Amino acid sequence: MSIDARPARSVDYNRVFAQAIDRLHEEGRYRVFIDILRNKGQFPNARCFAGHNGPKPITVWCSNDYLAMGQHPAVIAAMEEALHDVGAGSGGTRNIGGNTHYHIDLETELADLHGKEAALLFTSGYVSNEATLSTLARVLPGCVIFSDELNHASMIAGIRHSGCGKRVFRHNDLHHLEELLAAEDPAVPKLIAFESVYSMDGDVAPIHAICDLADKYNALTYLDEVHAVGMYGARGGGISERDDAADRLTIVEGTLGKAFGVMGGYIAADRTVIDVIRSYAPGFIFTTSLSPVLVAGALASVRHLKASCAERDGQQAAAGTLKALFADAGLPVMDTTTHIVPLMVGDPVKAKRISDILLREYGVYVQPINYPTVPRGTERLRFTPGPAHDEAMMRDLTAALVEIWGRLELRKAA
Repeated sequence: MSIDARPARSVDYNRVFAQAIDRLHEEGRYRVFIDILRNKGQFPNARCFAGHNGPKPITVWCSNDYLAMGQHPAVIAAMEEALHDVGAGSGGTRNIGGNTHYHIDLETELADLHGKEAALLFTSGYVSNEATLSTLARVLPGCVIFSDELNHASMIAGIRHSGCGKRVFRHNDLHHLEELLAAEDPAVPKLIAFESVYSMDGDVAPIHAICDLADKYNALTYLDEVHAVGMYGARGGGISERDDAADRLTIVEGTLGKAFGVMGGYIAADRTVIDVIRSYAPGFIFTTSLSPVLVAGALASVRHLKASCAERDGQQAAAGTLKALFADAGLPVMDTTTHIVPLMVGDPVKAKRISDILLREYGVYVQPINYPTVPRGTERLRFTPGPAHDEAMMRDLTAALVEIWGRLELRKAA
């Protein structure tokens, strides 16, 4: 047998990478990250460094720091105190050198927030979802996860990495969920994974009804509250607290990087479940823990929002006002019952064009939301007004959008 001595055809790696980026540009999905600095204590005011010489003042309308807690004096003071008390870093993973007393205190506060026995911190909400869901399914032999079709990418990643069976039910569709549950072997372990507030459409899950199905079919429940913790409930425990449903849920997952204004993710559950994730999840075991500086800030934020409703009330009022102004102006604002204010565009290129004009001409920063975050054809601008956005800012924003809608000959609300 002769050996073909011809050299293998080489791969042009740069060409492959360039084509991948070109496809995003052609589809209008190429993401541009803004270069900004927030002004301490003056949110939503910030400075933008993109496309001009020196910083330009802008107003931020799309931050997930919904209540401006990242600017709160108590949070900043707690972080400064921790920095001077213990230094910058945590010292390693939790099992080696990073299990600081700050971490333990925060987990205690979070468990209490959700009425659970224990909680566990992660470096982000993405990691808490991916690590917990993938680990749970591996620990439960033959587990099948029932997942809402609009669940976060991090939840989808966790389910995929678990290697378990997956059944996707139509968004908030209880009949479809029950059909899937009823079709499964009663002896198979089951887990229903869903969110409380779906951040792109701004709608809410029927938590009690889903828990009813979980009880009927002997399934565990996993609720992602990342866009609701701090925002709803008498103490900021989320939709599950507001609806008096927390005690019915197996696991509540949340973030410290949105309403709490800092960084990190967590789960809250009974002690045995927490111990299982702590002991088996690679995403927890092998990751350097959060800096105690961040944990101290999050701890101060959680404690503050447990006692104060002023920020929540201010945010809800701002969201209601902005929705009304958009609707009165004929802008295609989506109907939501939450703090999310989405403005439908329906085209990725136009959504990016509107965003660019707002930033360049009006000093308004809002990012376009495109596929795969939302389905193709439902591209939008997602506004998150906070307690510090006043009515004058909202009226200026509305007037700017009306002018741009006219300029670009975009369709208004029916």
